[in-house]
Amino acid sequence: MTLADAARRLGLHRSTAHHLLRTLVALGYLRQDGTTRGYALTPKLHRMTGQKWSVEQLGEIAQPILETLTAETDEGTSVAAWMDGVVTIAAKREADGPVRVVQNVGAERPIYCTAVGKAIAAWLPDAEIRAVLARTTMVAHTAKTITTREAFEAELRRIRTAGYAIDDAEQHEGLRCIAMPVFCYSGQVIGSMCVVGPRHRMTHQKLQAVRGPLQRCSRQLSERLGYAQDTGATP
Repeated sequence: MTLADAARRLGLHRSTAHHLLRTLVALGYLRQDGTTRGYALTPKLHRMTGQKWSVEQLGEIAQPILETLTAETDEGTSVAAWMDGVVTIAAKREADGPVRVVQNVGAERPIYCTAVGKAIAAWLPDAEIRAVLARTTMVAHTAKTITTREAFEAELRRIRTAGYAIDDAEQHEGLRCIAMPVFCYSGQVIGSMCVVGPRHRMTHQKLQAVRGPLQRCSRQLSERLGYAQDTGATP
């Protein structure tokens, strides 16, 4: 929110609003964007109240980071939120060019056969993942889809060791995706960030190349949500 918007909505003189906003920045409740000069909440209020971000709020925070990630990788990117036991696309940035992967904000993703879903599942508490599996029917979307609990649990162990999840045509033929978890101030996984593209472009070499930018951007989003790496949750 801009200074002018805040002053108008609060019914305050511009100078009074500016003083209050600067005080809230100094106390750590607000941050000011260096480019737009607009103000936004920091995670401090969420930490104090124990509240989480909505899918829409997470998407708004993530969007500028996705813009950077797509510019660096030349592929589509998205952030998925883990809310109420559902993996939901919160924000996206499609790649430029005629061949792209279309993603819809608000669309739900299966937790067991997508990179964004598996990157979340790998860092869920044991009791929570057991509850998720108890209500999940593992339908085979392609020949590569994981359809057994044993295979899925083995995949989660691999993901925790590697630090990232891969979807190699497990939900849709011809697509590859790599995802990493996103954490919030509590150290809990709150979502995931991915790079996705057609299989002919997302070669194994490309998957290797995008890991660095993806790791940096997913950590940047986690930090924006108040995550401190000394909690030990990140890979």
